Amino acid sequence: MNKNQLIAAIASKADCSKEVASACCDAMLDCIMDAMKGGEKVLLPGFGNFEVKVRAAREGINPATREKIQIPESKVVSFKPAKSSKDSL
Repeated sequence: MNKNQLIAAIASKADCSKEVASACCDAMLDCIMDAMKGGEKVLLPGFGNFEVKVRAAREGINPATREKIQIPESKVVSFKPAKSSKDSL
């Protein structure tokens, strides 16, 4: 499912226009990103949790040259589904 299909499904279930559903979807995604940028976890009971984790710096290997390289520390988004979400699948 892509974003347009998600917006159409939201509009259908909420019995609203696609424009309203699109605005709501964009607002929700913006709020989630703003919270994670601020270092907060986003907890959605019954669905799951979003949080930012730090991936430590590490040594890697360039596959083309087999030369060792340093991979810098980075931030990644982590999602952990709620038990009810996992059980429904």
